[in-house]
Amino acid sequence: MSKYESSPGNRRRPPDRRPRDDRSDDRPRRSITSVPAGDLPRWVRDEITRSTPKERREAALRHLEKGVAQFAEERYRPAIESLTAAKALSSRAATIRELLGLSAYYAERWDLALAELRAFRRLSGDTSHMPVEMDALRALGRHADVDKTWNLFNELGGDRDTEREAAVVYASHLLDRGKVSEAWRIIKPGRLVSPAPDSEIRRWFVAARVALAAGDKTAAGQLVEAVARQDPSMPGLDELRAQL
Repeated sequence: MSKYESSPGNRRRPPDRRPRDDRSDDRPRRSITSVPAGDLPRWVRDEITRSTPKERREAALRHLEKGVAQFAEERYRPAIESLTAAKALSSRAATIRELLGLSAYYAERWDLALAELRAFRRLSGDTSHMPVEMDALRALGRHADVDKTWNLFNELGGDRDTEREAAVVYASHLLDRGKVSEAWRIIKPGRLVSPAPDSEIRRWFVAARVALAAGDKTAAGQLVEAVARQDPSMPGLDELRAQL
């Protein structure tokens, strides 16, 4: 299990978001991760048409459609096979590289996940999976590269949801390295306002872990209760409570 996923409450589809031109803008983007099993929508077909030689398009679409169905069913290893076949026919299609990278991530194939999600970012300009890139680097033990990717993300920017997810991963990385005060500066939340988006709840959870590591049980308790109000079944919540 990846470290991003194993930080309780973090296992989820990466956010369906568009990178922000204006840092106050949270416009959603169309993502292959939101496509259900079945016929591919027109925007996916249009991308394959634009990026793929004519003689390869239908075969690429067939492999992609199969990969989408397998991903939706959480059959990540078979999805990797289908999407690798699609990539061989259409290597410039960002949607194929995105779904292949995410399938590899969930299958714990960290090097493949990192390579494909970086390719997706280069092709699309979309930064929404940079937290997943960082977590793959964590799993590979490439600590300096986690720092570099965090710094790059801060240069490139992302929507609010992606910013919170990046903070969750980076603060967890710092906590793993024993850098508790630095982790707190990254993850410290503002007001604990409900209802909150999933990414903010994960932020509170990691902030509670950091507060406990710092010996601040009062802050940790407030954060744990804020998480419990929003998601009482979050994995790991009972273990945190036991440490208070």
